[in-house]
Amino acid sequence: MPSLKKTSGPLDGPAAPDGARGGEPPVVAPTRRDEVAAAGSELIGGRYGRRALPGSGPVGGQFTPVRVIALVAIGMFALGMVQKLPCYNWAWFRGTTSQYTHACYSDIPHLFAGRGFSEGLVPYFDRLSGDIPFLEYPVLTGLFMEVAAWLTPGGELQAQEQAYWLINAGLLMVCAAVLAVCVARTHRRRPWDGLLVALAPSVALTATINWDLLAVALTAAAILMWARSRPLAAGILLGLAVAAKFYPVLLLWPLLLLCVRAGRLRAFGTALLGAAGSWLVVNLPVMLLAPEGWKQFYLFSRDRNVDFGSVWLLVSQRAGQTIPPERANLYALLLMLLAAGGLGWLAFAAPRRPRLVQLAFLMVAAFVLTNKVYSPQYVLWLVPLAALARPRWRDFLIWQSCEVLYYLGIWMYLAFTGSGSKQGLPLDGYHFAIVLHLLGTLYLCAMVVRDILAPDKDPVRRDGSDDPSGGVLDGTPDVFVMGRAAHPARHAAPAPDSGTQEMLVTWGTPGAEGSRG
Repeated sequence: MPSLKKTSGPLDGPAAPDGARGGEPPVVAPTRRDEVAAAGSELIGGRYGRRALPGSGPVGGQFTPVRVIALVAIGMFALGMVQKLPCYNWAWFRGTTSQYTHACYSDIPHLFAGRGFSEGLVPYFDRLSGDIPFLEYPVLTGLFMEVAAWLTPGGELQAQEQAYWLINAGLLMVCAAVLAVCVARTHRRRPWDGLLVALAPSVALTATINWDLLAVALTAAAILMWARSRPLAAGILLGLAVAAKFYPVLLLWPLLLLCVRAGRLRAFGTALLGAAGSWLVVNLPVMLLAPEGWKQFYLFSRDRNVDFGSVWLLVSQRAGQTIPPERANLYALLLMLLAAGGLGWLAFAAPRRPRLVQLAFLMVAAFVLTNKVYSPQYVLWLVPLAALARPRWRDFLIWQSCEVLYYLGIWMYLAFTGSGSKQGLPLDGYHFAIVLHLLGTLYLCAMVVRDILAPDKDPVRRDGSDDPSGGVLDGTPDVFVMGRAAHPARHAAPAPDSGTQEMLVTWGTPGAEGSRG
């Protein structure tokens, strides 16, 4: 099996791109490694030069990569708010299809009245009129919604709904900035990968559809804490993320697999206890005081029919036969178990231990692909994981293009079904949009799997780094492997410098480290 050593990696090219100073590792300049990033940089003066001096000029030191990325993320979020202006001004409140034809739909203003916030009802405790008796969101998201309702001024209902959306958008903008900063800081040498998140068009378009950004930001913060070798803090943040949205619990499986391979089960146990503790702190009061309201989220998720964007909707509509919720749940569960088993094989049999974010992306992507509903904002779950797992602009933009087309497709299809004149996208066109979403996600999954099986193709590892987001796993020798991982690997990171005497990665004999000769 390979023996690994932590390393900051070699200089990127003839000179350290961002001028390593005082022994600090150099920052990777994407415009010198990524052709698409280099081409895009021509809009702002071209790629990073060999003689560039970072921090120079009267304000140069103020514009660090993390600050630039945070500002870009806020700017893109603001553009997304501008895109919602037709709905904010009138389309949410007049007719049913205008909000779809303008592609600016949001759940937030509709649920202000639809879930009793306009009447002062308390989530989970006060019963609602209609088919859904209680708020169908996890507790931390419900608290987020309630706080925004407290801040909403009184007045006419339309004005209140507009204010409620604005207040939520302001709070979610903070989440977007936190998300971008966490991604930028996760890989110390690669802060500019955060631009993938900050500039992602799907983030701008879907950030204010629902409240998913809260859970996504907490998940990104948990990954950052794990990367800093702080498993307890990572677990606490992950537990809070699960209290806001259920999907972050999926990250525990890849974390367990990697900790087993590296023999770091104590760190995993610490993170697990932290996650369980923080989840209970948020949920236990509501579980005890309002059990019927607390379990509404889980009942709603179980009983929900096959819905928009899912492969099951595609199959049922093409076959002309409805798939009942219990059968869709069973199919999705079996496919997720199969995916989890495949992830286990990758984790233990890959020639080099996979990076944490690679397995995390694949696990969440499997859930997205097999779930019985795919709301447009679910793409937010994958964006930070994709940026860290496969930081290549070409692949990221291919996937984003598919998601943007799906975003437009679902609104045009809803406009078609809700319009008497049948203006919009017919059923076959919507099916094509679903297939694009599925193929785009599968394409990115395939690229990540290829990087795992051939580590020399992994853009993060090409300089000899191990797992920058791995925390306690980074540079740790394997203690349990199987299959091809137990034999000398065919793929290794390239040598950074022919004069380097110490080996960064040694393949073959456990614990073997030596010179290059």
